[in-house]
Amino acid sequence: MATNNWRISSFNGVLLACYFIPTWTMAAFSIMVSPVHGFFERPNVAAAFFVGDYLQLTTTGTVRAAWLLALGRLTVVAFFAIFLLLVFRAKIRKSGGSNEALSIALGIGSVISFAMMLMAFKVGETEALRLHATELLMLLGTVIVLAIEGPAKPQMDPSTAQAKTSALQDVVG
Repeated sequence: MATNNWRISSFNGVLLACYFIPTWTMAAFSIMVSPVHGFFERPNVAAAFFVGDYLQLTTTGTVRAAWLLALGRLTVVAFFAIFLLLVFRAKIRKSGGSNEALSIALGIGSVISFAMMLMAFKVGETEALRLHATELLMLLGTVIVLAIEGPAKPQMDPSTAQAKTSALQDVVG
């Protein structure tokens, strides 16, 4: 079996999924286990400080904001997982059928990372700002590769291609 049918965006998406699935799942589960403590861990601290400083929510409102962030992160994780399931099926990968799940994960993940980056800037958390800027750049890099690469071209079955080539040779010859 030849492995030359992997597109750059598919390979890049698999690498992103290998990063985002475990890290964002752990960040979301830490919020689910202990909403306030998990909200103030490094991946989420910018949102926690922003909610506390600028939105001035009550404890219940802060917990709800933490759960909303966890839900957003788990949604991105779910779409990356769907992408991984689809990309490892050769027929789906060749036709570009996994690009939709990747695009949704990239879109929602970019919005979350951008919002978290702005929140980290606003509250002065430089380490969180670096983390979210790095995640945003990784996501946007894949978006650019996906956009430049374009949609997948339908691939022909080798026996059909050989029949068309012989038919063309008959017409010419």
